[in-house]
Amino acid sequence: MRLGINLGYWGAGMDDDNLAVAQEADRLGYDVCWAAEAYGSDAPTVLSWVAARTESIDVGSAIMQIPARQPTMTAMTAATLDSLSGGRFRLGLGVSGPQVSEGWYGVTFDKPLARTREYVEIVRKAMSRERVQHEGEHWTLPLPGGPGKPLKLTVHPERERIPLYIAAIGPKNLEQTGEIADGALLIFPAAEHLEETALKHLREGRRRAGLTMDGFDVCPTVPIATGEDVSALADQFRPYTALYVGGMGSRKQNFYNRLAGRMGYEKEAAEIQDRYLAGDKSGAAAAIPHDLIDSTTLLGDVARIADRMAAYAAAGVTTLTLSPAGLTLQERVAALRTGVDALDRAGLAE
Repeated sequence: MRLGINLGYWGAGMDDDNLAVAQEADRLGYDVCWAAEAYGSDAPTVLSWVAARTESIDVGSAIMQIPARQPTMTAMTAATLDSLSGGRFRLGLGVSGPQVSEGWYGVTFDKPLARTREYVEIVRKAMSRERVQHEGEHWTLPLPGGPGKPLKLTVHPERERIPLYIAAIGPKNLEQTGEIADGALLIFPAAEHLEETALKHLREGRRRAGLTMDGFDVCPTVPIATGEDVSALADQFRPYTALYVGGMGSRKQNFYNRLAGRMGYEKEAAEIQDRYLAGDKSGAAAAIPHDLIDSTTLLGDVARIADRMAAYAAAGVTTLTLSPAGLTLQERVAALRTGVDALDRAGLAE
């Protein structure tokens, strides 16, 4: 199993620290460094900055938002980043959510599966330097009856096939991801529930495409915090978990809330959402069961984290992306080093 690092969102007052974290991960042999975007910093700019100041670690978008860019623009960005980084770019895509898609981009959040499938088809075609022609429900290239003509990408990516990942949570999205992508970006993954909540759906998608799971990257992001008091460490992640389970999306469209329900926390997830949407964020955080946090994070000393890593590997994870907790650079770097030590202790280091 390989290790990744997720820098999250840039511009939270820790920009220099984020770069130092990425450089330390590069030095420690981490496989990939991911950056996120929502409605603040954009992922490609951050990744170009990181790629220019690291040596061998891959850089990946987790995610570039589909409603933010035309698919051919995404292909241009991916090809440019892959070329500038010397073949170290991974393209992670996702539809975002209804609040961001409609509130920030002015793009109706409808038919996300069909939209994603078309988007990937166009991006793949453009990145392979074919002349782009597409007639679909969401995009038509070139536009009919005008001066446009089929064009092809004028720059050459470093590699013939840039790895393409999709952020997926729901069963149908997971199946489609297995069918059309090279990897899946997962969030709130519990090793004990991974087969039921994700792997069986990814496997079905691969089967539909005539493929196996060989070479497919199962890549969840897991927060990590090190120390002896597991209960206190878990409490650090209560606001984070409450935001996603309770406040991300709308009452009817919260993918993370549904995921918590599929892991056996349906009643608790409903209470967390009720409290959060009523403005009681502290009450929502307090309502989160300890086991929900503990099962979806890496908490404790090296030995305990090694045991959890072994469980993720046994469940089918191929790249475990860590999101180090801590307010200081020293705390985050210490978590990175603990991750490497734990992977080695678990006998999982490649």
